[in-house]
Amino acid sequence: MPLVNLQAAGETIWFKTTGSGPPLLQIHGSAFGHRNFEKMTPLMAEHFAVIDFDLPGYGESQGRPRDSMEGIADQVFEFMHAAGLGKVNLHGTSFGAMIGLTLAARHPEVIEHLVLSCFLARYDNAARQMRATWKRAALESGMEAVADLTSVAGFARGFYDRPGAEAQLAAMRVAFSKNTPQAFIAGTETIERTDLSAYAPQVTAPTLLLAGQEDNMTPFKPADSGVGFSQIETLMPTARLTVLPECGHYLVIEQPELAAEAIVAFIGR
Repeated sequence: MPLVNLQAAGETIWFKTTGSGPPLLQIHGSAFGHRNFEKMTPLMAEHFAVIDFDLPGYGESQGRPRDSMEGIADQVFEFMHAAGLGKVNLHGTSFGAMIGLTLAARHPEVIEHLVLSCFLARYDNAARQMRATWKRAALESGMEAVADLTSVAGFARGFYDRPGAEAQLAAMRVAFSKNTPQAFIAGTETIERTDLSAYAPQVTAPTLLLAGQEDNMTPFKPADSGVGFSQIETLMPTARLTVLPECGHYLVIEQPELAAEAIVAFIGR
């Protein structure tokens, strides 16, 4: 698979392209790497040239994420330039959605359509406490333990009654184990420092906000200390909101067909 070197020494990004058509760049969440989209990519590749990649510190890439959301968004911008990508449709999920929003506000010239799934513009105190337990688990027990902990908050309750639930949990442990605890903790601490409320109104690209009805990790309406979709929808004049039923935070895993259908309809409208 192709590798590109960024401007900073030691930063190398691995990526792959699947399918053909208009480009769709996907930015993964904070513990997965590109495997976040294993179920989504085959569906999206029927309509787009799908570009999946690992941020530095994740999967097959080298280096580590930079220490601010702006810095990480600039990493993605540099990657796009080095890989010869022009204007793209962009889908970011969770941590990737925060990066995508920041990138779209700072570099609007590279975004055609923007899809942001399952994120908070500012974490409330409950979300910070939840992530504190994940950081301790990453240090003390490793990333497979983080996979188990995040699954409790990340999936809708009905997910565990599905025939393929155990296999999916095992696949998540494998995906998480490919990433370093240090990268996960650094990304989490960047999230905890971030407030994207000022960036949201600056986004000019048509935007789809994609939420899971049972998302307990980044809820539609967080406590007063946070900013969720209930506020983001009003902050972004270019945004429209779609809520997927019977689905939690990991909607790209739980309901990939519904998510793909919503994204294809939005970009192609």
